Amino acid sequence: MISRREFLQAAMAASTIVGASGFGNWARLAAQQKLTQDQLLSFPTMGNVTIAHITDIHAQAVPIYFREPEINLGVGNNCGQPPHLTGAAFLEYFGIDRGTPEAYALTYLDFVALARTYGRMGGIDRIATIFNAIRADRPEAIFLDGGDTWQGSYTALKTNGADMVKYQNALGLDAMTSHWEFTLGLDRVQEILDGELKAEFLGANIFDAEWDEPVDFAKPYIFREQNGVKIAIIGQAFPYLPIANPKWLFPGLSFGIREERMKEVVAEVREKGADLVVLLSHNGFDVDKKMAARVQGIDVILTGHTHDAMPRPIKVGKTLLIATGSHGKFVSRLDLDVQDGEVKGYEYRLIPVFSDVIEPDREMAALVAAERKPFEKELTEVLGHTGSLLYRRGNFNGTWDDLICQALIEEREADIAFSPGFRWGTSLLPDSPITREDLFTTTAMSYPASYRSEMTGETIKMIMEDVADNLFNPDPYYQQGGDMVRVGGMGYKIDVDKPQGQRISEMTLLRTGERIDPQKKYVVAGWASVNENTEGPAIWDVVESYIKRVGTVQLEPNKSVKVVAGC
Repeated sequence: MISRREFLQAAMAASTIVGASGFGNWARLAAQQKLTQDQLLSFPTMGNVTIAHITDIHAQAVPIYFREPEINLGVGNNCGQPPHLTGAAFLEYFGIDRGTPEAYALTYLDFVALARTYGRMGGIDRIATIFNAIRADRPEAIFLDGGDTWQGSYTALKTNGADMVKYQNALGLDAMTSHWEFTLGLDRVQEILDGELKAEFLGANIFDAEWDEPVDFAKPYIFREQNGVKIAIIGQAFPYLPIANPKWLFPGLSFGIREERMKEVVAEVREKGADLVVLLSHNGFDVDKKMAARVQGIDVILTGHTHDAMPRPIKVGKTLLIATGSHGKFVSRLDLDVQDGEVKGYEYRLIPVFSDVIEPDREMAALVAAERKPFEKELTEVLGHTGSLLYRRGNFNGTWDDLICQALIEEREADIAFSPGFRWGTSLLPDSPITREDLFTTTAMSYPASYRSEMTGETIKMIMEDVADNLFNPDPYYQQGGDMVRVGGMGYKIDVDKPQGQRISEMTLLRTGERIDPQKKYVVAGWASVNENTEGPAIWDVVESYIKRVGTVQLEPNKSVKVVAGC
């Protein structure tokens, strides 16, 4: 990442034209005259090993807006610790000034005003430019992808991930691990691995469930050599795939954290002469933090799944944890000085991919354009408009899911709506058209049926409690899902520090103000059920119908969830 001094120079240059309304009056040109590609890509090359990391791109091939979370609660030993800091607390911890480009990239503060100043972020063609610059500086550099790459956009859905695989190949990745990749179905994953993907597919914890042994299509690790250093790269797929996603899409597989397996693999690569051990992980940050404390011999963990972006590594014992964010907003570069099998020093930059500053790589831009061209009419069709900021990210309801829940209630004639606590989905600024591409960044997946069923109040509470424990269990090894299920038509109180089964209370039906009766039945609509043969229209059809009917979406602030937390 560019130095704090350089970010401050950009902020100071812009501050002379800030009016009474604050950051919204910054002129983009004035700010970006001081924010250059050379600054973004400058790096004090050191040591003998360079590793570049991307993760959780969720098939976002073109520049996007993405608002970081306002609420990201930590529990247990992680209460108040990074990455569970947001807004002003995040800026203070990392020594970042409010209103800077760095603050825009890393927090939700002043998001709309700063987005209009600094523009979109990401884009595969800009990532290619960064990779090319790293290769020019360190030709033997290793390039790794933490997974959640083949799912999350209209084009990836229509091509079964083929477009993203082509981009990965063009980037020249060495290896990747996985999570949502498996929601394309096991047959499609194996088809990609058999003939399409050039990178190695890693997952030491991917097992055949019947025989309880590693599968043959995923390697547990690979070796690479760089400047005489023997590097082992171990893969760790998302441990809870059969719980968080439909297991019928990848029958016969089991995953799990498999801590003992990880200890064995680390010992094995060390015995084979590894000077440096890197874990390419999709565990999630808190799980990786616990694993780093319990599994000796891992030098670097490139973490993924929880979409955290942090401007410097977190060290656990001798292990460096690197968090590279999501949706293509960042590229991590880590340089290491490895001597006699030990890391003697390092330099790290979380490079923000400001798409208006970084020049797109021509070859990659042409490839992206070619892949998108057959779908251009559908991608650009305007479905309606939004007067509100639409975003999805945070422990509780975001406005995209408020919109989805409202659509489910009205289009499916329900009392209550559920929208899963997915972390993927881009942001849309107020007073913007809503295109089909925008909608699919929050809905594109392989099990989109929107169900409608009757549930008792007792069942609704049980579901809420179960999801809450997946998120707020104080032991990271039992945190199995994404963020809290988003709820429409019902308010509730949650005390995240209470034990399992006692966190949810004051459940209230919003249209009547009445408390939810445990014995009464309510009509509940939702989507993305993990149950096979779920019936109902695709969620994108439901939401599209609603948006076209209302024309302009205007969402009031959601005050239906009362959160009690110790930190």
